[in-house]
Amino acid sequence: MERAVAFYVDVLGCTVEKRRDDLGLVHLRAGASLIDLVTPDGPLGRQGGALPGAEGRNVDHLCLRVEPFDEAGIRALMARHGVALHGDVQNNFGAEGYGPSIYLSDPDGNTVELKGPAA
Repeated sequence: MERAVAFYVDVLGCTVEKRRDDLGLVHLRAGASLIDLVTPDGPLGRQGGALPGAEGRNVDHLCLRVEPFDEAGIRALMARHGVALHGDVQNNFGAEGYGPSIYLSDPDGNTVELKGPAA
């Protein structure tokens, strides 16, 4: 859990909103949204089945809106933290229309999309 929290806070800029150790849950603030991280051995995690891996995932990906979308800055930040990016920036469709996006993986193998504003 602490490795995941550190990634989302130190690398992606989220903040810890609230901890629920009794549930094995950490709420992370990402702008106007929350990301809930759950330990696999806590009360909530035990309900969720297998952990993500090569043979299956519990979610396709998480998308975080980034503005301004500074490709060079994103690449430099990820390089400083040793985080590999999955390919080049692409113009992908999202909630606001087409715009730049790039993908990476969190420490547990979940895919994260960093999405810029629609063109």
